[in-house]
Amino acid sequence: MLHPSGIDRARQALERGDRLPGGTLPAAIAESWQRCRDLGLDPRSVPNGEVIAFAEVIRKREQVAALRRLALAEMKLLHSQIAGSNFIIALGDAEGVVLDTISDQHFADSTAGRSVIPGSIWSEARYGTNALGLAAAGKEAVAVYGREHYFACHGHLSCMAAPILDSNGRILGLLDASCSNEARQQHTHALVRMAAAQIENGLIFQERTECFILAFHPRAEYLDTLSAGLVAVSRDGEVISLNRPGTSLLAGLPAAAGSHFDQLFEASFGTTISGLLNGGVTAVRDRAGSGVFMVCRQIAPGGRVSPPRRSGVMPAHNGGDRAPDFVCEDRSLKRAVAEIGRAAALRMPIHITGETGTGKELMARHVHTVSGRKGEFVAVNCGAVPEQLFIAEIFGHERGAYTNARSEGSPGLARLADRGTLFLDEVADIPLPAQTALLRFLDSMEVRAVGGQHTHRVDVQIVSATNRDLSEMVAERSFRADLLYRLNAFTLHLPPLEARSDFALIVRHLMRKLAPDAAITDAAITALSLRKWPGNIRELQAALQRALVRGMDFVDEGSFDDCSSPEETESCAACRGHPLDESRCREIRRAYRDASGNISETARRLGLSRTTVYKHLGL
Repeated sequence: MLHPSGIDRARQALERGDRLPGGTLPAAIAESWQRCRDLGLDPRSVPNGEVIAFAEVIRKREQVAALRRLALAEMKLLHSQIAGSNFIIALGDAEGVVLDTISDQHFADSTAGRSVIPGSIWSEARYGTNALGLAAAGKEAVAVYGREHYFACHGHLSCMAAPILDSNGRILGLLDASCSNEARQQHTHALVRMAAAQIENGLIFQERTECFILAFHPRAEYLDTLSAGLVAVSRDGEVISLNRPGTSLLAGLPAAAGSHFDQLFEASFGTTISGLLNGGVTAVRDRAGSGVFMVCRQIAPGGRVSPPRRSGVMPAHNGGDRAPDFVCEDRSLKRAVAEIGRAAALRMPIHITGETGTGKELMARHVHTVSGRKGEFVAVNCGAVPEQLFIAEIFGHERGAYTNARSEGSPGLARLADRGTLFLDEVADIPLPAQTALLRFLDSMEVRAVGGQHTHRVDVQIVSATNRDLSEMVAERSFRADLLYRLNAFTLHLPPLEARSDFALIVRHLMRKLAPDAAITDAAITALSLRKWPGNIRELQAALQRALVRGMDFVDEGSFDDCSSPEETESCAACRGHPLDESRCREIRRAYRDASGNISETARRLGLSRTTVYKHLGL
């Protein structure tokens, strides 16, 4: 018979209301459980979290604007480092109110993910034992793993949080990473602590531009790491700010704002600064007799020395090198894309359909990549070639074959694509006379230039694309039926952006391409997902570019004031065509708008679950 583990015995005692067995839990967790008990929280129930009004969230963001700017940059870096771990990264204020989130899409769609939203209050009194609440209470980095959470419904989560402190030890904010993948807990915990330390250091540089900023450490090779002490000193030698490693390295000395450099180190401030500005790294002793190395990272006033490099940060995980240069996690699209390689191996012509801006040329280039062909990818916009020149453009022409022909002749695009891919974009615009010639080419793969006598056999992967309905054109006799059947041997449809289930991933992918160092919040992605996108991905990219022009550091839901709001008469895709469902859906969307985009407030006003609201908003 197996004996229950420590956490099993602790939870059994907790849920029975018995005294907690000693030594089965970390002290901080046991103390938190007891506080939750004292508050009368039932560990078997589901917590009823509170969400503050969005206007209050905006006010709180403004109060910590400098912190938020730095934190969002670190959150984006964390996002890249733990991508694929089914996680959410949250920034909270000192009271545990969530201000911003950046998450993995799978976690965001989960019940837990939908409770970590801007305005949610993750205090111990509301959510029991959790990392945000504990970090706020203890001013220390903390991890709460699995069933260490007070509420049993949180037992599948692992949460790591670290406080962000000012030089006086006051909490400015909280950084949290929560995930359902326990395999990388320790790795994630270390990254969260490092990110919080980097934000604290960044605040010193950002807020003390008038000071000398000095880095020091007992070992010179650690001066560029997060373990180095940072001290901001006025031109008179007064200590203005000191980071946490600096306070620890100077333990036992009056290391605090308001003290003087000369009270901390044996060499005088003037002598030390002269040495630093002339000679780089300087060896000094503190007043306790310990030797440290020191370097100037910022000169006061005006001039700057480069801040320390980001060392010791684990690199982001790099996915497979054959991944396409676009997002295709939408279920129906992903299934079709997985079959492209087999279609190309069988030399099947591939036909791509989709609205303007859905990425048809990107998909065509992916076909070329997975085909493994060594030749060129040759694209032609069939609508941009004059009718009388189309055949000569595709199949080439001999010298002087027609008026205005090139004097040296032309091999034609089909021959240029030999052993590669010929992409016929806007194939619906091919003139009828040319359709006959193209059909003959597809049957034989032989090319004869206009005015020429010889044929050339080529090996070409054919990819075509259009945003029009070729079947309708066949019925109207403006497109040949036999040509359509040759082109659409394998058809791949790109859904419009508003129908894509991987919308959030598309936004993040575009952000990485447009501004790799800029962060985008979950709230911004939600706001974008509620818009209509007639121009699809191309229009979305333009909207992101405009938002980045306003502020290159991060993008939140306030960055898109120029985007039109969802129409009141619009319902989600699942409800369209069902009158009763459409009416209910429009009511939910109007309430969401009236609640300033607050999911919990919308659910409360309508007496619905948040899951129902999310479903009708298409999130």
